[in-house]
Amino acid sequence: MDVQGWLETVPAVAIYVLVAGVIGLESLGVPLPGEIVLVSAALLASQQGHIDPVVLGACAVAGAVVGDSLGYLIGRKGGRPLLAWLARRFPKHFSPAHVAQAEGSFHRWGMWAVFFGRFIALLRIFAGPLAGVLHMPYWKFFVANLLGGIAWAGGTTAVIYYVGIVAEDWLKRFSWLGLVAALLFGLGSLLLMKRRNAKRPAPAAEPESEPAAVAD
Repeated sequence: MDVQGWLETVPAVAIYVLVAGVIGLESLGVPLPGEIVLVSAALLASQQGHIDPVVLGACAVAGAVVGDSLGYLIGRKGGRPLLAWLARRFPKHFSPAHVAQAEGSFHRWGMWAVFFGRFIALLRIFAGPLAGVLHMPYWKFFVANLLGGIAWAGGTTAVIYYVGIVAEDWLKRFSWLGLVAALLFGLGSLLLMKRRNAKRPAPAAEPESEPAAVAD
C-alpha cells in the first residue's frame, strides 16, 4: 500500500476541522488529546504539501480561544455544581484534588494561570470553566486566553512543522518505515511524559466556604 499516496488523499479541510474541533472541545473542558492531535497534524503538514501550516495554526488558535471562551461562559453560569457534575462524569480529570490544585494556581497567578495553563494538560482542560466559576473578569480572561492560544497553538504548529521538515531531509535516505518509527517514538515519549505528570501527587484541598473572585 502506498502510504504517502493515501495520506495525500485526505482533504486538508478535514484536518483543519478535526484540529479545531478537538482543541476546542478540550479547551471547553472535555478531556481530549488536543496536544497530540495538533502535533500529529503539524507533522503531517510538514510531509504533505496540500496542508497549509499557516491555516492549520490559525484553526488551532481559533479552536483554543473559542473553546476556552465557551468554557468560561458555562463555568460562569454553572458555578460549583458544574464542577461537581464534571467530577462525576470525568473523575480522573476533575477529582477534588485536581480541582483544588487548579484553583490554587488561579488564586495565586490570576491571568498568568490562564496563559501558562495553555501549556499544561491539566490546566488546559480547567482554564475556561474554572475561570468562569471563580468569576475572573472576562476582559482579563480573554486577553490571557487569546495570547496563550496564539503562543501555544501557533508556536507548537510552527515548531513541529519545521522539525518535521528537517526530519524529512535527514530521513529521506531511509525508507518511510524509518520516518514512521521516528514519529511513533516522538509521540510515545510525549504520552509517557504526560502519564508521569498525571501520576504526580496533587496537594490536599483546603476547605472553602464561598468561591472568591480571581484577581490578577
